[in-house]
Amino acid sequence: MTTLNVRDAAGRVAGTATPEDSASSGPVPAAVAALGRALLIAVPVLLVSTFITFMLGGLTEQDPASVVLGDSATPADVARMREVFGLDQPLLLRYVLWLWDALHGDLGSSWFTKIPVAQSIAERLPVSLSVAAGALLIAVVLGGVFGILAAVRQGGRLDRTVTVVTSVLATVPGFVAAIALITVFSLLVPVLPSGGWAPPSDGLLVWGSFLLLPSVSLSLDAAADVARQLRTGLADTLHENYIVGAQVRGLPGWRIVLVHALRNGAGPAVAVLGMHVPRLIGGAVIVETVFALPGIGELTKTAALGGDVPVVQGALLVTIGVVLISSALVNVLLVKLRPAARREI
Repeated sequence: MTTLNVRDAAGRVAGTATPEDSASSGPVPAAVAALGRALLIAVPVLLVSTFITFMLGGLTEQDPASVVLGDSATPADVARMREVFGLDQPLLLRYVLWLWDALHGDLGSSWFTKIPVAQSIAERLPVSLSVAAGALLIAVVLGGVFGILAAVRQGGRLDRTVTVVTSVLATVPGFVAAIALITVFSLLVPVLPSGGWAPPSDGLLVWGSFLLLPSVSLSLDAAADVARQLRTGLADTLHENYIVGAQVRGLPGWRIVLVHALRNGAGPAVAVLGMHVPRLIGGAVIVETVFALPGIGELTKTAALGGDVPVVQGALLVTIGVVLISSALVNVLLVKLRPAARREI
């Protein structure tokens, strides 16, 4: 009876769910509520961001009709081409039509290559998602391992070393890390390719060799932030009453840290990881340039330099969608990690 009361009180102090709390809130309704709240925020963000993106493209001084037809085109030819592109319609009406078509999977076609924008993005998006997912995985593994070790050994030499290393890595830009990794692992010790891309169909080892350096260069600052936030969260959690109670009951140290403490101490690390998702996608533009990767970042850069507005707008729309989806998933994950947060929804 005493053990039961201690566990119940400890659970309430630490924010863990007791059986009564689980019955009243339930994991599924809480996750659905968190997802619904994230979607309510995502819809206006999507509308505002796409409107700004479309307006910037629509206000460009470049006339695509004149560019496509060349200098020998007559004003009548230019007028007919503008009608084909839909540029003769009001800007707001063009935005509404574009958004309606985009919601149905039609992002238009390139002004210059005539290739459907959705097709170009579908060919390039797996490359960018692979690099971003690889960077996210590396950040979670490295940040998680060193953050846990620093928290367990807080105040010791390992803790101070992790703090110094993560502080340095957090200030290193992705392109600097990319150049350094190429110099070391492609030139000095030529074990990995310096650029290019191979699809998974060529073999997982070949695919992984092209994926490793871009993912590592993109993950360092995220791993550093995850390690620091996880160390801070666990350092506080390891002094909670329910942790002391678990130690008194003789539970193994690894179980106390990984099962009891990590669930309540990982919230800040998960939140900062969600904040890094837009940075990973944005940083992919530079990393893809350094490693010559045929991703959506390279597609967007080339289209922007060439004035291919439909491609830029479509790529930005997809990027915004990926960021909003990842943010919604992070909100759901936070609720699942911390059952006490269910009562706040």
